[in-house]
Amino acid sequence: MSTPTIVSFAGGTTTGDGTVTRVESGPDGTVVVVDATPFHPVDHTWPDQPGDAGTIAAGDESVTVSEALMAAASDEGEFAVGRDIPAKRGAEGWTWLVAHRIDGAAPAWLAEGARVRLTVDGARREGLSRGHTACHLASLALDLAVADLWRKDPGEDALGNPDFEGRANQSSRIHEDGAVDEYRLGKSLRRAGFDTETFAATVADREQRINAQLAAWIAAGATSRIETEGPTIVDRRRWRCALPEGEAVILCGGTHVESLTEFAAVSVSLDLSDPQLLVMTTSAAPAVP
Repeated sequence: MSTPTIVSFAGGTTTGDGTVTRVESGPDGTVVVVDATPFHPVDHTWPDQPGDAGTIAAGDESVTVSEALMAAASDEGEFAVGRDIPAKRGAEGWTWLVAHRIDGAAPAWLAEGARVRLTVDGARREGLSRGHTACHLASLALDLAVADLWRKDPGEDALGNPDFEGRANQSSRIHEDGAVDEYRLGKSLRRAGFDTETFAATVADREQRINAQLAAWIAAGATSRIETEGPTIVDRRRWRCALPEGEAVILCGGTHVESLTEFAAVSVSLDLSDPQLLVMTTSAAPAVP
C-alpha cells in the first residue's frame, strides 16, 4: 500500500528532493508521483487555487511540470487524478497523493525509484499566494461591509461578523495577484435573512467600505501564516492572519504571503449586473522591493 505524499509548501518551500513512486500515462498526459514535494496541487473538490508549475530534474536532465494536481490510489488498486477522483479529499479507503503533470511521455530516467529534484516556479507561486491572501481579506471585508443587512443570524465568520461569504459564495477562482468570487443572491439567501434589495441599492457604498477596510488592513502590515496539523497532503491546514480586529483563522489548503507588508494595495470591484449574482473581483498590487 502506498503512503500519502509529504508536502512542504505550507512553509513557503519551493525546492525539494524526493523519490518517484509512480508514473502514469493517460489521455491528458503523464503524471509523476513523488514521495515528497514542495508543489502545491489544485484541489479536485474546491479548485480555487491553481496547482504549482515548475520542473523535475535529475542530473542534467529535466522535465517541465505544467501543473500539480491531487491524485488518489484506492485500497483496491484504482488510481485517479484530479476531477476523476470519485471520493472527497481525505476519504477513507484512499491514499492521497500529489501528481505532477508533464507533457508527453516520461523520459527513461524519470521512472519509479528515481531520486529527483523538484523546483517550483517561484514567481508564479508568489503571485498565487498574494492572490489567495487577498481573496481571504476581501471576503472578510465583504462580510463586514454587509453585516447590517442581516435580519437573522447566518453564523459567524473568522472575525465574528455575519458570515455572508459562507452563506452565499458559490465559486472562487484565484489567479496571480487576484481572485474572482461569485455569490448567489437568490431566494435561499433572502430566506436566510439577507436584505438583497437594500444591498442592490447601496452596492457602490459597500464597495467603498470594503476598499477602505482593505487599505486599513494593508497599512497595519499584519503577519500571515499557514498552520498545519501534519506533513501529508491531506492533513488539515489553516490560514492565520493577525488583523487589528483579532486573529482570523480559516481552514485553507492553499499558499499565502507571510505578511501583509508584501502588498502595496488590495482592492475590489463589485458587479451586480445580474441581480441574482454578485461578482467580486479582487486585485492585489505587490509591494515594491
